[in-house]
Amino acid sequence: MKVVFDAGVVYAGAGWRGDAYLTLVSLARRRVVAYATVATLEELRNLVKTRAFKCRHNPRTILDWYYRTVRLVDPAPLGKPRSRDLKDDPYLACALGTGVKCIISRDEDLLVLQKPFGISTITPRGLLAKLH
Repeated sequence: MKVVFDAGVVYAGAGWRGDAYLTLVSLARRRVVAYATVATLEELRNLVKTRAFKCRHNPRTILDWYYRTVRLVDPAPLGKPRSRDLKDDPYLACALGTGVKCIISRDEDLLVLQKPFGISTITPRGLLAKLH
């Protein structure tokens, strides 16, 4: 299954052992293929810079692996803003640019859109349920 991960999901997956982490495990096991754009990776890097990890392990290992694993693509033009948070539009553009049908996020601004352009926006738990 092809997916786009929101920066918050990757951040949570790198730092803590919950549903977000298990979605990254599904990427490692090649059950999903993740796509990103320069803009979405930049948002993740900014998130990592501005928030401190409060976990017992070193999240850098997982983040470095993610940066090497994710497939970099060109975004598709959206035309006008689609989300109430402009930082979320790059995820839609990424999904449109690759034909991905699923954005994994816990961001309410993305989840409220439900199926923009036919692209599902689901939580990490929703992805795990689909894979099960």
